[in-house]
Amino acid sequence: MSRPLISFDAAGTLIQVSQPVGRTYAEFAARHGIQVDETALKRAFKSLWGQIPPPHRPEGVKADDDERSWWQQLAARVFETALGTAIPREVFEPLFDGLYRHFAQPEAWIVFDDVKPVLDDLAQDHALCVLSNFDRRLLQILEGHEMTSYFSHVILSSEVGAAKPHPRMFDTALRLMEATPEESWHVGDDDHCDIQGARVLGWKAFAVSRPEQSLWHLLEKVREK
Repeated sequence: MSRPLISFDAAGTLIQVSQPVGRTYAEFAARHGIQVDETALKRAFKSLWGQIPPPHRPEGVKADDDERSWWQQLAARVFETALGTAIPREVFEPLFDGLYRHFAQPEAWIVFDDVKPVLDDLAQDHALCVLSNFDRRLLQILEGHEMTSYFSHVILSSEVGAAKPHPRMFDTALRLMEATPEESWHVGDDDHCDIQGARVLGWKAFAVSRPEQSLWHLLEKVREK
């Protein structure tokens, strides 16, 4: 390809939730008559996030439910950990349905201030794509924030059947973008999934850690001669 590739993680790199996850979980629980501490939910979510293995399927096999069941399992365990007991199924199912739909809405997310101006610059001479451990809800979120035009492809773990740092994710990006690892950058905020996952495959990688390492710093790095 004529233009070098830069792929971007989504949540934590391009976008972030508009309010803390623990607060959102607590608000939705309250609508169903369940009072649970926001801080306990935050702590449980952070602890369990890395404990539940990401879905993995044979190549070419997509999730029937767009990985909704994985998120349902995570949410159930978060509430159980925070409360010390499981929420009855007849209460939890509508509670989770509301949460799942909420996080599909663009209004549930905000775009970091540095994202669009840096993408405007990079898009002039780079091919850009999203490489995210997310599901198809991300398409609606990016569309709602007028971001889809920046990217040639939005590559989702729910469609690839593997999550970063699995090589299949990075290989899919190279194949779709007709790129090679040596000429490609991956940008993300997770050291294991994004940075190490890319570097072990021969990509260049940039770790986002705002404010110390913003996308403005990425732009400087890419423009270095």
